[in-house]
Amino acid sequence: MKDRVLVLGAGFGGLELSTVLSEELGDAVDVTVIDKGDAFMFGFSKLDVMFGRSTPEEARLPYADFSKPGVRILRESVTAIDPEALAVTTDAGVHEADHLVVALGADYDIAATPGLAEGGNEFYSVAGAERLREVIPGFSSGRAVVGVCGAPFKCPPAPSEAALLLHDDLTERGVRDRCEITFVIPFGTPVPPSPETSAALVEAFAERDIAFVPGRRVAALAPERGAVVLDDESELPYDLFLGVPRHRAPDVVLASGMAEDGYIPVSSEHLTTRFPNVYAIGDVATVGVPKAGVFAEGAGRVAARTLIAAIRDGERPEPYDGLGSCYIEFGAGRVGRVDVDFLSGPKPTGTYWAPSEDLVAEKVEFGASRRARWF
Repeated sequence: MKDRVLVLGAGFGGLELSTVLSEELGDAVDVTVIDKGDAFMFGFSKLDVMFGRSTPEEARLPYADFSKPGVRILRESVTAIDPEALAVTTDAGVHEADHLVVALGADYDIAATPGLAEGGNEFYSVAGAERLREVIPGFSSGRAVVGVCGAPFKCPPAPSEAALLLHDDLTERGVRDRCEITFVIPFGTPVPPSPETSAALVEAFAERDIAFVPGRRVAALAPERGAVVLDDESELPYDLFLGVPRHRAPDVVLASGMAEDGYIPVSSEHLTTRFPNVYAIGDVATVGVPKAGVFAEGAGRVAARTLIAAIRDGERPEPYDGLGSCYIEFGAGRVGRVDVDFLSGPKPTGTYWAPSEDLVAEKVEFGASRRARWF
């Protein structure tokens, strides 16, 4: 009888794990991937959609195009997880497994920031990016605030990119001199593991007259008086707010009893949980790395090989290394990169690569290679 692997979530982690299982085991294993959506989208594509550089249709990669031996993707919503029984309930029925992988990502808690739903715009969801695609062209004067409502949050460089790309958009439309841009982030620097990357971004803000407010979180919006309220009770006036909402694990994960301090704790070596034959990868897990697709992808590879070792009764793979590279849009068509090592030393370290044409091409290849591998 085939081993049944149930994967909850078809993001970076779920897609890479399923692909590795298919490559190594093919039809010898029964892999079922469950996701409530019908398509995958790279995180950086949301910025492209938001600023009109790509249409939503161009950015979507339909799961119907994912075809791998031994793997099927079902469009269902997970309503309950029983990690002890290795059973999952969805809006279509109950699925039982021999191995369970939770890769459901992090949800956005809009309600956790008073006033955000009524008076702001978030750009982290696909729907939010699509809405801003219509909103930003109508902003031609006043005060724009790019603000983070809580940490941790996905793709730490993304709000810096949003501020720089907003500057580009306003400049191209000839209205930059009528607008102010302020960027608020709860970290002391834009990219804490890499002082060099952070310094380059701070310099880019200064060159573009973007006010940088580090070490502060957006606590609330007061749309009736056009104010962003920070966590020290100081306020910033705004006409346009572009927000990174607070993140949290999905409700179904919190209700399952798997989470501690909001997310699922896992072994940093092999992504195992305290429940036998249950793994957690990506943004839903606490493993000591950022919530970003490239880290979920790496975790998915290690979890897949750990699963294969369990199915074949073989040796476990090398531990997850916590290495990842993030491409950073510096505006004006320039792309930099930071290579980060989170697990090998006493503290995370990052290596900065200045913007170049080679890195523009490398970022394009990053997306193209994943698209070709998964779809």
